[in-house]
Amino acid sequence: MPTRSTTPDDDFTWSDEFLLGFDQIDEVHEEFVHVVHQLLHSKDENFLTHLDEFAAHAKSHFATEDQWMRETEFPPAQCHIDEHAAVMQSLQEVRERVVLGDVEVGRSFTRELVKWFPGHATHLDSALAQWMFKREHGGKPVVFRRQATSSNKAFGL
Repeated sequence: MPTRSTTPDDDFTWSDEFLLGFDQIDEVHEEFVHVVHQLLHSKDENFLTHLDEFAAHAKSHFATEDQWMRETEFPPAQCHIDEHAAVMQSLQEVRERVVLGDVEVGRSFTRELVKWFPGHATHLDSALAQWMFKREHGGKPVVFRRQATSSNKAFGL
């Protein structure tokens, strides 16, 4: 039986560093991280099931954000929407290969998601989060993040 390869990205878990300050986006991002984490740790025989769970999540996640951008006339919407579409296109192509037994291409895709997500969230989703928050509350969100630095640990913080 083939074994799953491990990477330094195997510890991909939700943390405060991903918070953007708009609860609806933060909640869906936490779910995104959880679903990708499951893919990272999936056994080969369960990989397609977890990939399909990711696909269902991504379809809903991206559709919601795309709808917000269109409905609110978010200025840089098209770039953001195009990036979502590119991920979904890649997902479809990867799934076809996984169905044929090439689980490693699915694992490679998952590792790329781990690399992709922080930049996407920081650059594109943070702008959307601020846009949506401002529309609802009239200002920018304030985000408090816990940081576990060595000096904080030394002082019991």
